[in-house]
Amino acid sequence: MSERVFVEHEEADAFAKALLAAHGVPKKDAATVAACLVRADLRGVDTHGLTRLPGYLDRVRRGLINPRPKLFPKRVAPTAAALDGQNGFGFVIGTCAMAEAISLARKSGIGIASARRSTHFGMAASYVLQALDAGFVALVFTNASRAMPPWGGREALLGTSPLAAGAPGGRLAPFVLDMSPAVAARGKIRIAEKRGEKIPLGYALDAQGRPTTDPTEALKGVVLPIGGPKGSGLSMLMDIFGGVLSGAAFAGEVTDQYKVFDRPQNVGHFFLAMRPDLFVSKKDYRVRMDTLVERVRACPRAEGFDEILLPGELEAREEDKRRRSGIPYSAAEIDPLQNEAARAGVAKLEVSVKPLDGVG
Repeated sequence: MSERVFVEHEEADAFAKALLAAHGVPKKDAATVAACLVRADLRGVDTHGLTRLPGYLDRVRRGLINPRPKLFPKRVAPTAAALDGQNGFGFVIGTCAMAEAISLARKSGIGIASARRSTHFGMAASYVLQALDAGFVALVFTNASRAMPPWGGREALLGTSPLAAGAPGGRLAPFVLDMSPAVAARGKIRIAEKRGEKIPLGYALDAQGRPTTDPTEALKGVVLPIGGPKGSGLSMLMDIFGGVLSGAAFAGEVTDQYKVFDRPQNVGHFFLAMRPDLFVSKKDYRVRMDTLVERVRACPRAEGFDEILLPGELEAREEDKRRRSGIPYSAAEIDPLQNEAARAGVAKLEVSVKPLDGVG
């Protein structure tokens, strides 16, 4: 990685909100987008953080992201709602849809919401964490633009569509799963390209179908599904729940936000919130979750492992660390942000060449 600089998370949040406001995004929606971007950076999901903002703003300027959608979830069943995202920021649409699913779940025990005419919604765990904070179990699915061939194919058709799930803990850590059906999401390859790094073999094929460690060549080709047909099947499942059922684009029709500038993306999402005490009491649920966590952690460790971590635990630790030391970025990632600040007439992002806690 090229030389790093560090940004305090509250500074990153204020900077993002200022840039979004300068592009006509309402104060509340700007706060939502900024919070999602900064939370991703804090959790070490650098592929979905602040460095994405210039691309989003470019699409706002092109009229491809609507900065001021009027979102009204429509109840289609006692426990289900549909949301027309009106091509708004995916973060705003996702937060609204999950809030609706939570509201339905409070009343009926379970709630689901689908969204269409959305855009890239960033880190899928953002909406899982939203549900966990409210005390609910959650599922979050989305589809995405072409990036990966179906198993046995050689051309991109399926998306690296993430799936996320969460369950509140008892006195121990919650379960927070956020994964791509690809060996590596394209965002990770783009970050490697920006930082001048190679990617591991097995991430992707170049345009000629050859394995490559060059991120630039990988972005011209395809990424590979995790577990072969398993990853391919999961991506199809995300396309069914995110696209087919919602009325959004599907089957390779979601547009690539980095390549297609003549029409909106029309991404589709699916959100589920459920009370964890539907089938057992709250007390029993908490005890049972703690038992599961304790047994997972106590499992005899394989050679080379010092501990066994839960899904989401590594990210939670990284968040604690980065709240103290600041969020690390490379100079190549900061420059486009500072250019956006100059263009919009807002204050530049304040950076430090050393970790803010003096450790690093």
